[in-house]
Amino acid sequence: MQFRGRDIISMRDFSKAEIEYLLDFSLNFKESDHALKGKVLSTLFFEPSTRTRLSFESAMASLGGSCIGFSDPSVSSIKKGESLSDTIKTVEGYCNAIIIRHPLEGSARLAADIASIPVINAGDGSNQHPTQTLTDLYTIRKSKGKLSGLRIGFLGDLKYGRTVHSLSLALSSFSNKLFFISSSALSMPDSYLESLDRSSPTEHTDRLDEIIGELDILYVTRIQQERFTDPLEYKKLKNTYHINLDMLKRAKPEMKIMHPLPRVDEIDTSVDATENSLYFQQASNGVTVRKALLALIIGGAK
Repeated sequence: MQFRGRDIISMRDFSKAEIEYLLDFSLNFKESDHALKGKVLSTLFFEPSTRTRLSFESAMASLGGSCIGFSDPSVSSIKKGESLSDTIKTVEGYCNAIIIRHPLEGSARLAADIASIPVINAGDGSNQHPTQTLTDLYTIRKSKGKLSGLRIGFLGDLKYGRTVHSLSLALSSFSNKLFFISSSALSMPDSYLESLDRSSPTEHTDRLDEIIGELDILYVTRIQQERFTDPLEYKKLKNTYHINLDMLKRAKPEMKIMHPLPRVDEIDTSVDATENSLYFQQASNGVTVRKALLALIIGGAK
């Protein structure tokens, strides 16, 4: 499959075969410290980021390339009133690909329509986060040895959680049972539920304690304060779920806990040392997957 020059905007843009190809390539990727020598990656982060930005920068450096960009839009010409369109048109003249994170849904698609070089979506509001999804799929496959026939629970902020939106779409293509666990105020948007593959049945509940024993994977998300317009609503919902050692007594010993991070207080730190914890390995896997992706898109690897 040919990925050179391709935009990575939404998991809706990928077939099951393409997802499998990307994961196979990531699992078998042979790193070269000069694969992207002379190539430049521009990272435009209009929202805060630790793992996504740094893992892309680490990946690029490992392959011999370099990075430019910003992690604070207040130091860019956006502060002076420059449009996103003009920013993209300018920056594309300095690099071989653009990574963009922006609070507005659809911003990455807009950037891709404007730019003549590849654009990779690092999160557009509460919409999509495709490279996190590829990292999550890679992590599940490495941990469980497969991507199908699993019982996977999504817990927490399912309304605004772009990682949940992306991952549930992808996993539904692999015939899994998906459990959506949240308060009614933070439930999965109907637009995503309607897009899930019918081969993957779903179940909805607000009681983690009643179904945790059935799960192979529990994917936890924080309640995202920055997405709430009403501070009182956030305060009411922020402590809805908390994973601790007592809760894990109800789970299968081999059940794995994932989290795109950052966490606030939804997973107790005592869980970190258990065999169930997978979230820091998940974060580390982001470098591996993004190296492979950049090699394909910028370097033309096959």
